[in-house]
Amino acid sequence: MTIMTTADAIIKWSIAQKVLIDDQVVPYFPATFAIFGHGNALSIGQALSNESKNMTTYRGQTEEGMALAAVAYAKAMRRQQVGIVTTSIGPGATNVITAAAVAMANRLPLLILVGDAFQSRNPDPVLQQVEHFDQPSITVNDAFRPVVRYWDRITSPSQILTSLPQALSTMLDPATCGPVCIALPQDIQAESFDFPDEFFEEKIVKIPRPRADSSELAMAATLIARAKKPIIVAGGGIHYSLAEKELSEFASAFSIPVVETMAGKSSLVWNDTALVGPLGVTGSDPVNQLVDESDLIIAIGTRLQDFTTGSWTLFGNKKIIAINTARFDAIKRHGV
Repeated sequence: MTIMTTADAIIKWSIAQKVLIDDQVVPYFPATFAIFGHGNALSIGQALSNESKNMTTYRGQTEEGMALAAVAYAKAMRRQQVGIVTTSIGPGATNVITAAAVAMANRLPLLILVGDAFQSRNPDPVLQQVEHFDQPSITVNDAFRPVVRYWDRITSPSQILTSLPQALSTMLDPATCGPVCIALPQDIQAESFDFPDEFFEEKIVKIPRPRADSSELAMAATLIARAKKPIIVAGGGIHYSLAEKELSEFASAFSIPVVETMAGKSSLVWNDTALVGPLGVTGSDPVNQLVDESDLIIAIGTRLQDFTTGSWTLFGNKKIIAINTARFDAIKRHGV
């Protein structure tokens, strides 16, 4: 057991999370993107300073900009590594809501550590605190709830022993991947607790690889065999699953043309004979005509948003095979 503050424990735990990339063990949380204020400087900020040799901290000029940088980092790293964002309370926190929504919409992981009002309420109202006359337990951080996959307010240091692993699981699972918000009251950040040493032991986390049901695979194979003009719509999930090689081999083996969404660009190299180009609102007329003439859509790793489907005018009533780790996306428009 080791006595330390909640803030120190959070950063120490974050550093202990590792991931295997290209046969090398690297940090799952390699960096923190931060703007410091009275709501996080003396605890989270001090904890980051104490661990500066083990975790890089980038300080920007606006919270939204730093949070969007962290989102972009997760996308560039194909969701295998995640940035931490920390802010003060009040406007420092609300400035991150847009970035959280971007991560939520695009199924990208992000760990947000926001300062919160004192749990004891003794100093209320602190600088930039919004008070609710009839609900004193509400703060502006509750505004994150609609735009994150996991939300928690830590009211006791011991709660991070369960909350952080649950948050990590949310970000790792391809079906639930998205931003996480942990609200940290200022007094709780600085409160000491006797944490178990095993909580800080190095752990190599794994991204689950869900498999399709055998009966669904058989149904999809039958539809592909019967199709006269099938077409593959390659989305961002191709990158996150590291499946570019498999896509190329599958498309080549069955002579199926591949069109790409915005997120799916570069799923195939430019000179791959199966690659046709981008589709939808940001695509080209010849590609959209090819999609319109197809009789089966094989949608791989795509949310099928309106810029891809042309608000569904491109797909019409065509049969759709949806290969997606998220059931929510796989069943859109009655996809198989």
